[in-house]
Amino acid sequence: MIPALAEEPPRIGIALSAGTEISVLGTTGSVYVIQSNDKPDQTNGWAGRAFLQVTSSNRVFVDATASAATSRFYRALVQSPPTNMVFIPPNTFTLGSPTNEVGHRTDESPQTIVTLSHGYWMGKFLVTQREYLAVTGSNPSGFPGDLSRPVESVSWFAASNYCAQLTLQELTAGRIPPGSHYRLPTEAEWECAARAGTSTRFYYGDDPNVTSLTNYAWFGAIGGVTTHPVGLKQPNAWGLYDIAGNVWEWCQDWYGPYPGGLVSDPQGPDSNSIGVKVIRGGAWEAFELDCRSARRSTEGASPFISDFIIGFRVVLTIDP
Repeated sequence: MIPALAEEPPRIGIALSAGTEISVLGTTGSVYVIQSNDKPDQTNGWAGRAFLQVTSSNRVFVDATASAATSRFYRALVQSPPTNMVFIPPNTFTLGSPTNEVGHRTDESPQTIVTLSHGYWMGKFLVTQREYLAVTGSNPSGFPGDLSRPVESVSWFAASNYCAQLTLQELTAGRIPPGSHYRLPTEAEWECAARAGTSTRFYYGDDPNVTSLTNYAWFGAIGGVTTHPVGLKQPNAWGLYDIAGNVWEWCQDWYGPYPGGLVSDPQGPDSNSIGVKVIRGGAWEAFELDCRSARRSTEGASPFISDFIIGFRVVLTIDP
């Protein structure tokens, strides 16, 4: 049994088979578990495994790499919820769209059952011009003047660099635990978070005549020729704003076909012949059907190119 303690938890040695569930005790909250094969001291020698959302129905941790022949040491630490982030729990969902979905595109098939084995935090809002300026000292946006608008005109490499700089800044300040880092979401993480448990065209329903989208997204019909301050439209069920519309969002993955079947923690292909990443979510200039949860795009998505329809949001993870 692993107690979830905020300060100086004991080091616990357990020999167990891979996949064994370990109970996590403590108050409800967000917990990360760290482990070591050798008995470490209280600050060094630990590796992060995953965020857990400890609730009355979810109080277990599974170490898939454990061995019954060797003792492994564990600690469980309470994680204070990051400001302006939403916890996405480990879960299984269907990536892509059925062929009969209105607006379906061929690259949204075959639908793939995806298991995300680790929980993660995702930005409640798109990264704003104010946040980008504070971390990097620059603001490349094509729509300046209101720093609460999402940053755009930022390449995939620049967005990734922002994540690296933010990680260093937050680690140095002690606001995130050792072993954790900010990065762009994988395509699977993005769609899982956008759907928020739904399987409909849009995260709020099928909306056959697209009469309700204006309540949830800035897009071509109402977007005007500009971005808009984040958080003005209704969020999805998990509290994520502008996950549809305003600006397209960079994902970590190279663009590639879905594998179909069942997969765990997909990262996308290692590369592709056309040299493009994936963007998601639609933007201020997009059509209604571009705001569907399954919609994928590569328009302007070379990692070297910046475009005033593309921004990003971050995830925070603790990885092995």
